[in-house]
Amino acid sequence: MSEETGRVVEFSIGGMTCAACSARLEKVLNRQAGMQANVNLAAERARIRLSGAADEAAVIEAVAKAGFSAALVDGQTRQREKAEKLKVYRNELRRFWISVALTLPLVGQMLFMFGEHGHLNELPRWLQLALATPVQFRIGWRFYDGGWKALRGGGANMDVLVALGTSMAWGFSAVVTLFGLDQHVYFEGGAAVITLVLLGKLLEASAKAKTSEAIEALIRLQPKTARVERDGQWVEVAVDALMPGDIFMVRAGESVPVDGEVVDGDSSVNEAMLTGESMPVGKKSGDKVFAATANGQGALRCRATGVGEQTLLAGIIRLVGEAQGSKAPVQRLADQISAIFVPVVCGIALLTFAGWWLYSGLLAEALINAVAVLVIACPCALGLATPTAIMVGTGQGARAGILVRNAEALERAEKITVLAVDKTGTLTQGQPQVTDVIPLAATESEALSLAAALEQGSEHPLAKAVLARSVTVDLQKVVNFLTLPGQGVSGEIAGRNLRLGSPDWLGAGSDERVLALQRAGKNGCRFS
Repeated sequence: MSEETGRVVEFSIGGMTCAACSARLEKVLNRQAGMQANVNLAAERARIRLSGAADEAAVIEAVAKAGFSAALVDGQTRQREKAEKLKVYRNELRRFWISVALTLPLVGQMLFMFGEHGHLNELPRWLQLALATPVQFRIGWRFYDGGWKALRGGGANMDVLVALGTSMAWGFSAVVTLFGLDQHVYFEGGAAVITLVLLGKLLEASAKAKTSEAIEALIRLQPKTARVERDGQWVEVAVDALMPGDIFMVRAGESVPVDGEVVDGDSSVNEAMLTGESMPVGKKSGDKVFAATANGQGALRCRATGVGEQTLLAGIIRLVGEAQGSKAPVQRLADQISAIFVPVVCGIALLTFAGWWLYSGLLAEALINAVAVLVIACPCALGLATPTAIMVGTGQGARAGILVRNAEALERAEKITVLAVDKTGTLTQGQPQVTDVIPLAATESEALSLAAALEQGSEHPLAKAVLARSVTVDLQKVVNFLTLPGQGVSGEIAGRNLRLGSPDWLGAGSDERVLALQRAGKNGCRFS
């Protein structure tokens, strides 16, 4: 289905605990009329293309019936989710440490149970029951809740396996304890499984939080406020309040708040975060400026053309989010396996129980082996590994200025043997450096000293390169300093009128030495 035949909306999904959850929810949504869904467990997102009579309310209703929650993603969703996830993480961390404190005595006793009389070192069974019960039903309640919701929605997930397996171990041990039977108890097994699964959940949550840092870093590039013209006065307003057509001012050293067009003013803007080019781009009336790019030394008066989700920066953030939420071919296979994994494991556990009971005639031994099958088998690693790897890969790429179109492109990148780069003919480090100095009427050190003195108050990348190359500590005083955006700087030092800037501005654009440097990929500056 093409983009023109439907609109794509994105929802944040709550309540998914494993790959079986995301696979089941995706299947439920795709069965609905007018919905084509892609559910991502790691990002906790569902991207849905709606057509016909289907709308957002129908999506939320279908998700709720499947046992999950859904909320439409908007400009404030990430902030709300970040605060909510932090709150949930702290609660889970507290529950985990309570679980550890209750489980450690149960597991620790096993260290003293070796040898002929090891059973004498066993904790009283009533104490084991008292320690294991809150872990099973208080700390582990999330598994019962998640498993019930999955079964109610017509599927099964990892919570079903954990709840079923640990409940069988606890129930068997509780019966042995209450009736004083001569059997071994397995309180420590169920408690240890719940504690370790909780540890895995915490590590998973931490990994998800780190992978979202790339998008957070992009969002932080955009300023929060803008200086806008209102009734002939300049007032500072929130960026979210800007509308297309508003006139805003970008002063020297500030970041551009939204996409716009220069009305008047001359300056140079650093667009490295968009293009990767280290050299600022000259801006004058009629030129376009983009949100989050850094203005140079001149002031620009601009008219807003793209605000909110219509800015180029918002498009980049959207692209990174879509790439993190897209599915690679290998993940589709993992999802198919995860969808049938839990029922198959439950079937194998039943066969194990029946087989061991018939073989040994011992109910306890058959039960324990069946429990082992249930609690060890977990499809989460299968379903979570690929989307988490995609999130980490695309996030690291975004931090390095590399945007990946989708997960399929990332997977196929492994087979690349030739890389063709279109970046003005060169690959750069993103920071200009002084590579050649051709003295004319001065020595090399004197020329660098004068150049550094002229550039000492400038934030231009070329100025920083000149200052980095100069060895002069005490820079000379500059008077009558003047900046011409896109051209260069001029000033008077010790009675000498000096200019430092582009060869064309200084009338040296046809100098053979300058042309030779430019042919070598070096943008020359010159004194006069």
